[in-house]
Amino acid sequence: MINFEALYKLSYGMYVVSSGDHKSGNAYISNTVFQVTSNPPQIATCCHKDNYTIGFIQQTKAFAVSVLHEHSSSDIFKRLGYKSGRDFKKFEGIHVKYGVSGLPIVLDDAIACFECELVQSIDLGSHMMFIGQLIHSELLEEASEPMTYAYYRDVKKAAAPKKAPTYQAYIGPMVEPDTKGPKRYQCLACDYIYDDAEHDLLFVDLPYDWECPDCGSPKSIFVEIQ
Repeated sequence: MINFEALYKLSYGMYVVSSGDHKSGNAYISNTVFQVTSNPPQIATCCHKDNYTIGFIQQTKAFAVSVLHEHSSSDIFKRLGYKSGRDFKKFEGIHVKYGVSGLPIVLDDAIACFECELVQSIDLGSHMMFIGQLIHSELLEEASEPMTYAYYRDVKKAAAPKKAPTYQAYIGPMVEPDTKGPKRYQCLACDYIYDDAEHDLLFVDLPYDWECPDCGSPKSIFVEIQ
């Protein structure tokens, strides 16, 4: 038997992984970035095969990583984690610089960044693991603590996007029915609002496996708002 709660005890950070060049590029939120060797320093990350960024990593044979801090805005997760770069320009409206490798590097809410040259790709079925050799790194801000996935889940009350390696389907208690009339509920992952007054079904009457239409998060992470 697999206890999925046990998987949440594995330690992760929260990062932005980006790739591309001055002409075009993309980025996504990742909690699977880790150092695999020290000499030479190599960093690995996982990317879903349907993720738009995967093409840029394979084309440029390089990727960059920005380490997010604990007080990162919900907007950075909504913009980079729950929208597709195929139909949304993720870099518009945020601070991006181009590193020594020419890679786009996201600076918003970042305390450190790394540029890596791709040395190995491993097919994991639903995901690709990319291993890159570190060619440049910077400390951007010293005062803030890096965000962990546990902090993201427990304090930010957010969930992994559907394409994340750690994504789990519906987990948690269902919302109990309430007969007091129409209400409004907000997705803690992407801020989507379900307004009972605008739908034929009340939120509490939606099936337990209903998912947020914007980001695919489970019904369980929605909260009632005024």
